[in-house]
Amino acid sequence: MAIGDIIVGIDIGTSKVSLVVGEVNNFNQIEIICNTSHKCNGIKKTKIIDEDDIALAINKVVQEAETEADLKIHSAYVTIPGKYITIVQNSVAREAKDKYAGISTKDVSSGIMQVKDIEIPEGKTIIDIVTDKFILEDGKVVSDPVGNLSSSFTLNAQVILADKEYVRQIVTIFRKAGIEVDGLIPICLAQRNVMLDINEMNDNIMLLDIGAGNTDIGVFEGNGFIYTNTIPLGGDSITSDIALVLNIDEEEADKLKKQYGLAMKSFIDNDNEIILNTCHGDVKSKAIKSSELIEIIEARIEEIFSLVNKDIVNQGIKQRINNVVLTGQGIANINKSDVAGKVILNIPVKISTGRLISTVRPEYRTAYSLVRYIAARPFAKTVSSSIDSNKKENVLQNIFERIKEFFYS
Repeated sequence: MAIGDIIVGIDIGTSKVSLVVGEVNNFNQIEIICNTSHKCNGIKKTKIIDEDDIALAINKVVQEAETEADLKIHSAYVTIPGKYITIVQNSVAREAKDKYAGISTKDVSSGIMQVKDIEIPEGKTIIDIVTDKFILEDGKVVSDPVGNLSSSFTLNAQVILADKEYVRQIVTIFRKAGIEVDGLIPICLAQRNVMLDINEMNDNIMLLDIGAGNTDIGVFEGNGFIYTNTIPLGGDSITSDIALVLNIDEEEADKLKKQYGLAMKSFIDNDNEIILNTCHGDVKSKAIKSSELIEIIEARIEEIFSLVNKDIVNQGIKQRINNVVLTGQGIANINKSDVAGKVILNIPVKISTGRLISTVRPEYRTAYSLVRYIAARPFAKTVSSSIDSNKKENVLQNIFERIKEFFYS
């Protein structure tokens, strides 16, 4: 990344659209210029149901950011749910152009562009290339081979594919809002550097982001990104269950979830009485025990973890996962979620303690993670979003050209 690069990251969730604008400062760190969010109900169960509502929300957050930061934003990087992602593992061997001078940046850039030469399934398109590791001629493994006196190297990388139709739909929505898409990044891939601590970055980790409407799964083996998917359940599912079972308004159900949030009934200290104030029907209020409320929460939490467990078992990757890290606003107020996860998954589970988490408000963490991910791209030529110009280019070609810009030098 270059000092002064300005990166705009937008996360489209099931309840809101969040935007973060960050600038690379003199210390090569991301300095947040502004952040903003706007309510949005255009996505349900990972599917786009109202393009205009999403476009309106994007337009709102962009306008607010432009006013606050005194900038004109023309493009942004955007998150994409794991459901629409396919990860292809690939490796290439490259000769150094000048073996006496060592491996050059150009050698690495050529290798990265070569690794994308795979057979792309119908209906898919390349959105990203993630470098995993470089193996030198003598077998030494490095994260950056530039300058090493080796006549050749092997690059292991992941080619990230996305559903072409979803990409077209997202780009169309952003263009309705007057914004071009710089690139699409899987949610958990963007979050990795923020949500994991230093030790976890080198471990075999499953990152679970339990949001309002979805739970995104990301599985990493060290630097390798091996799997991602989306379960269409989240914190809003718990709220809806409470409202339905107790026959109360969703607003009161959400307050009760946050006030009494507990993932397992066995951890109840005092089975207090709760007064419900928005009951539907003849009786407007009634009393229940807190255990009745927590039983509803526990059932949905158990279902979410059970579906995650089924997914990773079906993919044949469960035995490769050493630890699970939980994040997301959907479980932020529900205590013992990590314990419930450990019981169901039979894998150690912990709440995310990444060192950067406390520096950013929860509603902006995914968008902030996206900005940091883009800023930290290795071997990138340019990462800055477009602040001064608004080019009209082919939808998919535009995104691929951005990939080439990252790696050509």
